[in-house]
Amino acid sequence: MSAASSVGSRLEQYTLQHPQEVLLVYLTVAGVDDEVVIFKGFSSSLMRPTAFDPDIPTIPDGATLHTVDRLEGPYQPDAPQYLEQHIPWVDFEARLPAELD
Repeated sequence: MSAASSVGSRLEQYTLQHPQEVLLVYLTVAGVDDEVVIFKGFSSSLMRPTAFDPDIPTIPDGATLHTVDRLEGPYQPDAPQYLEQHIPWVDFEARLPAELD
C-alpha cells in the first residue's frame, strides 16, 4: 500500500469529507495502546508524542486498529458529543475511500 493510501491518510481524508466530525481511533502500536484523534485532515496521538513533521504518520504501518468513535466536532474532551461509539475497525474501514488521489 502506498503512503498516499495508508490507513492514517484514509482516515484524515474521511474527516476532510466530513468536517463536522471528529474521529477517535483506538489502536495498538508496537504492543502499546494508543488513542488518536483526527479532525479536518489532521491526526494527533492522545497518549504519545506526535511528530511535528506532517510526513511522519501518526498511525504507522503495522498498527492494529481496534475501534473508532465518531464525535461531533470540535472535540471537547470534557464533554464529548458522540455520534457513534465503539465501531469495530472492520466496519468503519468499509466507510473509507479505498485509494486517494
